[in-house]
Amino acid sequence: MRRGELTVGDVFANAARTVPSATAVVLGDTTLSFGQLHTGARAAARALADLGARPGHVVAVWSGTSLDAVVLFAALAEAGVVYAPMGAGLSSDEARALLDAARPSLLVVDAEHVEAGEALASDTGVALATVAGLAALASGRAEAPGVTGPGEPLARRAGHTVEPGPPTPVVGEDDPHVVFFTSGSTGRPKGVVLSHRVNVLRTHPGALLEPRGAMVCPYPLFHMGAWTIALQQWQARACVVLLERADARGILDAVARHGATRLNAIPAVWRRVVDAAHAGRSPAATGAGASPALATLRFADTGTSATPVELLESIAALAPDAYVRVFYGSTEAGSVAALGHEDIRRKPGSCGVPVPGAEVRLSDAGELLVRSPVLFDGYYDDDDATTAAFDDGWYRTGDLAELDDEGYLTIVGRVRDVIRTGGETVSPSEVEAVLATHPAVADVAVVGIPDPTWGEVVCAVVVLVPGAAPPSPEDLRAHGRGRLADFKLPRRVAAVDAIPRTPATRQVMRRLLVERLG
Repeated sequence: MRRGELTVGDVFANAARTVPSATAVVLGDTTLSFGQLHTGARAAARALADLGARPGHVVAVWSGTSLDAVVLFAALAEAGVVYAPMGAGLSSDEARALLDAARPSLLVVDAEHVEAGEALASDTGVALATVAGLAALASGRAEAPGVTGPGEPLARRAGHTVEPGPPTPVVGEDDPHVVFFTSGSTGRPKGVVLSHRVNVLRTHPGALLEPRGAMVCPYPLFHMGAWTIALQQWQARACVVLLERADARGILDAVARHGATRLNAIPAVWRRVVDAAHAGRSPAATGAGASPALATLRFADTGTSATPVELLESIAALAPDAYVRVFYGSTEAGSVAALGHEDIRRKPGSCGVPVPGAEVRLSDAGELLVRSPVLFDGYYDDDDATTAAFDDGWYRTGDLAELDDEGYLTIVGRVRDVIRTGGETVSPSEVEAVLATHPAVADVAVVGIPDPTWGEVVCAVVVLVPGAAPPSPEDLRAHGRGRLADFKLPRRVAAVDAIPRTPATRQVMRRLLVERLG
């Protein structure tokens, strides 16, 4: 590494050098120390080099959550090879579309994806390795990766001493570190490139390393949120707890088992955690003196979509010693704004003020523009999309926002998601935030349905609470009246089993919904 440059590989090297025995990551009953993680990563990096992966090459990883996936992430950073994660739940067609966009030099799959990976490798011509085969190569038990191999898992290469090997590749801070593939309403993959410098700065804990405690991570490892959380912990030389099952009960159990001090989850997951905590407590356990379900938490974070005050207060009740925060940001922009605990009631619906280092302004059309040192480096192999995403150095978020006289931001919709009805403009997310509080509604999306009279009519697509009767348009209009203008209230309601959302960012696929309802 060059002297003085910010690289992700140095995060692991520094922690292994200073706190080799400290726990870096936990999954189930298995732990990995910083020393073990770095040792395994160095060996895996050499194996990747033996397979022809060179600095700047892209390696796609199709894997579920595992400690081997963590070691591979560290190995790619060590080798200067670009990490492109693929969601474990992708279909073969979705995976093929991502491979076509990423054009990797190597595809690495876990045991669950061997058969599908072989088919994709044969179809696309990309080289294939399995985690088991890579581990065999790393341990010196194989000469080539193959799709099977007797090697021990990468994560179980014990010891705290980094084995000697070839010179470490020179990796610069401006070199690409990861490509996170997101998808818009059409589902077409678009790769967000983040450099080493950007990822180090996005996750830096500050000048003073104060005691941090364990953090539970409910995000899957193909998601930026998972690696942001993990790198935040690792830069602070603290532990991240991954989950084999990221359901509400699993989250609650992990916090209690590890005495976690931090938890970050999207509002929908927090809602399930709150419901599970209440459902799992007997009347005797809820009386005076009873311990709250998340008593060890000191920070409880949420964001990415509208977060009702009622939910934030429920989180605070479960975690009475936690500072509750709402964050707004994106894969492209990183963290942009934050609403502190003290402002939850005072600024309902707001996502707070810009975080340090971030500048924001609104375009003439009301679109939120952001400028900061941690913006992404562009879309992978897509100069046109990159150019369109910026306005004279300001990133165009695609979000419609309002900025009050105290500098607090509120996201009111998407530039391209607005509904035009009777000459009025309706933001779907604003209506969704209100309808989501109806007692019969478990999930909701609002779309515009073409109409010869109104241009479009507002349609509420709802997933019902089990046992609830479908609400009529009149029911939902009555529920929203007084909180929304009349033209924003739904004139049509459709009940579905699930709202279609993009795999990476969980955005509603509105165009698909309109097609289905048409």
